[in-house]
Amino acid sequence: MARYKDEQCRRCRREGQKLFLKGSRCYTDKCSIARRNYAPGQHGQKRAKLSEYGTQLREKQKMKAYYGVGERQFRKYFEMASNKKGVTGENLLQILESRLDNVVYRLGFGSSRAQARQFVNHGQFEVNGNKVDIPSYLVKIGDVITVRENKKENGALKINIEENSARIVPAWLEKDNEKLSGKVIRLSAREDIELPIEEHLIVELYSK
Repeated sequence: MARYKDEQCRRCRREGQKLFLKGSRCYTDKCSIARRNYAPGQHGQKRAKLSEYGTQLREKQKMKAYYGVGERQFRKYFEMASNKKGVTGENLLQILESRLDNVVYRLGFGSSRAQARQFVNHGQFEVNGNKVDIPSYLVKIGDVITVRENKKENGALKINIEENSARIVPAWLEKDNEKLSGKVIRLSAREDIELPIEEHLIVELYSK
């Protein structure tokens, strides 16, 4: 899958709001939005009024940036959401929240989704006792995500666990700080996801 390789803070500036892509940096004065709250590029300070299509497109790009997925995979998730019972937009968010890299981030084992994705890629976690190194793996109710025994002394991981020990874990997850594990007690609901996203705009975009 194609990966965005430019400076991550440019994405926040493009959307005009924090996407929290750089972990703890986003909460400091070094955050690019705090320093340069305008779009990147020569004409970044001249924000043009967006059309209906432009607004829908920006919302899709914003969601893709939040969860770090490419267009092909995002479209696949949208088709999955469309085929499920319920509201398509909420189904889409639920699927994205169920990604293993997002769950690792939500449990506080990663300072950002990008770092959580790297940890998963490097085989630092197991699901139900089995090593899983696929960030897009979709967890299910009852799944237990644990730091692998031989990875518990990883320096970056230990720092994250200490710094994020007080981070609020979403209601659909249950965390065990002693065992360095988390359990999926239910799938996420829309009220669990505090992201400034209007998912109905994405549904409208794909429905054209």
